[in-house]
Amino acid sequence: MLSTLARTATRRPLTVILLWLLFLLLGFGLGTGVFGRLSDDVPDVPGTESELAEEYLARVDPAGETVTAVVAGEAVSDAALRAQVERAVAEVREIAGVAAVPDPYRTPGLIAEDGQALVVPVTFEGGLDEDAETDATDAAADRIRQIEAPDVHVSGGELLGRQLGERAQEDVKNAELISLPVVLALLLVVFGGLRAAALPLVIAVSGIAGAFLALFAFSEVTDISVYAIQVTTMLGLGLAVDYALLMLVRFREERRHTDEVVEAVHRTVAAAGRTVLFSGVTVAVSLTGLLVFPSVFLRSMGLAVAAVVVVDMLAALTLLPALLTKFGGKIKPARVRPDGEEGRLFARLARFAARRRIAVIATVVPALLVLALPVTGLTIGIGDAKQLPASTEARQLYDTVDEHFPPGTGVSPITVVVRPGTDPATAERISGLSGAESRELPGGATVVEIQPPGSVDGKAATDLVERIRDLRGDEPVEVTGVAARLIDFREMLAERAPWAALTVLAGIFALLFAFTGSVLIPLRTIATTLLSLGAALGVVVWVFQDGHLAGLLGAEGLGALSLTAPPLIVAIAFGLAMDYELFILARMREARERGEADQEAVVTGLRRSGRVVTCAALLLAVVFGAFMTGGFSPILQIGLGLTLAVLIDATVVRMLLVPATMALLGRHAWWAPRPLRRVHDRFGLTEAASAAEPPVPMKV
Repeated sequence: MLSTLARTATRRPLTVILLWLLFLLLGFGLGTGVFGRLSDDVPDVPGTESELAEEYLARVDPAGETVTAVVAGEAVSDAALRAQVERAVAEVREIAGVAAVPDPYRTPGLIAEDGQALVVPVTFEGGLDEDAETDATDAAADRIRQIEAPDVHVSGGELLGRQLGERAQEDVKNAELISLPVVLALLLVVFGGLRAAALPLVIAVSGIAGAFLALFAFSEVTDISVYAIQVTTMLGLGLAVDYALLMLVRFREERRHTDEVVEAVHRTVAAAGRTVLFSGVTVAVSLTGLLVFPSVFLRSMGLAVAAVVVVDMLAALTLLPALLTKFGGKIKPARVRPDGEEGRLFARLARFAARRRIAVIATVVPALLVLALPVTGLTIGIGDAKQLPASTEARQLYDTVDEHFPPGTGVSPITVVVRPGTDPATAERISGLSGAESRELPGGATVVEIQPPGSVDGKAATDLVERIRDLRGDEPVEVTGVAARLIDFREMLAERAPWAALTVLAGIFALLFAFTGSVLIPLRTIATTLLSLGAALGVVVWVFQDGHLAGLLGAEGLGALSLTAPPLIVAIAFGLAMDYELFILARMREARERGEADQEAVVTGLRRSGRVVTCAALLLAVVFGAFMTGGFSPILQIGLGLTLAVLIDATVVRMLLVPATMALLGRHAWWAPRPLRRVHDRFGLTEAASAAEPPVPMKV
C-alpha cells in the first residue's frame, strides 16, 4: 500500500496537490460552519435515570429555554432606571415566542439586598423551531441590552451556546496566529531553510481543515461540545507537524545516498512512512476507548479526533511526498558530523541509562509515582461559569450575580418526577424536603423541584440527589437535574472505564507486537507510558482541582476537574506517547536488522530518533500552549495535561527509562513465543531498512 501511495504521489504530484487543495477549500469553507452548532451541554448519557426523566418531562410538559439578564452598577430603585427596566420587560413580553418575563420589582428574590442589582429571567415557549427560538432570543437580548446601566449582561439557554461558539472560534484563530509563526521559527532552526520548514505547516493546515470537516460531519448527527473544536484542532495541528517532521528528517537522510529526488521520496515513504502509518493507526486505536462509553460527547469526540488523525496520516503519506517530488530537489541533505556520530547527546544519554539502568529505574519510577499521587483524589464536576474566561458574557453575568446575591442564586433545581402509582408516604417524604415545590403534570405525575444548597454540582447537591434516591427505594420516582446527571456520568465512567482500558491496551499490544515481533516490548511500553500519563494527570489535579499555581495560568482551583478532561487527556496522551515510542522503536528495529547487537541497537535508535522526538515534543508543546491562551478551564486542563504528558514522555521516559529498561531486558526484549513468532513472520509489518549507514559501536 505504501509503495502504491508513493508511486501515485511521485507520478502525479500536481493531481495529488490539487485534490488536497480542494479538501482545504472544503475544510475552511463548509467545515467552519461547525462554529454555529456548538453546545455547552456534554454530560448527557442515554439510558441513565436523569436522561430518561428529562425525556419524560420533554414529552408531557415541554418547556422552553430560559435566558437570564442582570442589570447592576447603580441603585436599581432609581426612577429613571426603573422606568427603563419596566419598559424593556413590557416590550420583551410582546416578542413572538416569549412565554413569560416576571417584573423584577414585583417578584420576590429578583432584586439584590444591597439594591445594586436585579435579575430578569426570560422564558420562551416550548416547541419552537430553531430559527424561531434564535429570533426570539436575539430580540429579547438586544432589547434588554438597550437598558442604560453600568453593567447589563444577558446569557443562558440557546444564547450561551452561541456565545461560547463565537468565543471558541476566536480562540482557535488566536491560537493559530500564535502557534504557526512560532512553529515555523522552530522548524527553521531544525532544518536551516525556509522551504523545508514550510512543508510541515502545509500539512498542519491540512490537519486543521480535517478537524473542521470531521466536526461538521458529526454535528449533522449529534451535539458537538464547544470544547471539541479546540481539542481536535490542536491535535490535528500538532500531529500533522509531528508526522511531517519525521518524514522530512528521513527524506534529508535519504538524500545523502541518492541524487534522485523520486528515489529518495520512495525510500522515505517505505521507511518513515511505515512508522507514520503505524503511528496513526496506534493513536486512532488509543481513541477507540472513548467509543466504549455510552456518552454521546465522548463517542463523538473519539470518532472526530480519530478522523483528524487519519487525515494527518494521509496528508503525510500522500500530500507531503507530492510536495517533495515537486520541491524536494532544493532541500539540502542532512549534514554529516565530522566525527561520524549524529545525535551525540542522545547517544550519551542512552549509554548512561544502559550502564546505570538500576539507578535510573530506581530514581525515575518513584519520581513519576510521586507526581501521580494527586490522581488518587481526582473528582470530576460539570462546573459552572467559573470555568469560563472572565471576558465572556456568561462569566460576567455569573460574577455580577455572585457579587450581589446570596450563594445559590440562579442554581438549577434538582427535579424529581413522581410517577403515578408511587406510594403516597414516599411522595410525601420527598415533597416534605426543605425548599421543595410541587406541581402536577398531565397524566397524574408530580414534579418536585428542590433548590440545592451551594453550587449546582457540589457535594451538598449530589448528596441531596443520593438521599432522594435512597428515600424512593423501588418506587417509580426519577431524579434529574445537573447534580443527578453528574452522578450518573460518574457511575458510567466507573462502570465502563475498565472495559475502555482493556480495549485500548489489547489493541496497542497487538499493534506493537505486529511492529516489533516482541511480547515484552509492548508490555514495557504500556507500563512506562502509564507512568508518564499518571504523572501528567496528577499535576493537572494538583493545579486545577486543588488550586496550586492555577493563577499562573489565569485559572483558579475549582475543587474538581471538568468531566471532559480526564478521559480526553488519558486517551489522547496515550496515543501521543505511542507516537514517540514508534519513532524510537523503528530506528532500533532498523539497527538490529543491519546486524547491530541488541544494546548497540538501543543506542543507535535513540541517537537517530532523539532529535526528531525532542523537536516533535517541543512543537506539540508550543501548539498546546497556544490553545491554552483562550482561558476556558477545560481547555486549560486538557492543554496542560497533554503538554506535560508529551514533555515527560519524550524526555524522561523515552530518553532515560526506555534505554534503561531495554538494557535490563537485554536480548530478551525482542523475545516472543515460537507460535507468536511464526504469526509475526507471516503477518507482521516492520520498518523497511534504509540505505545503510555503518553501525556505531556502543561505548559502555
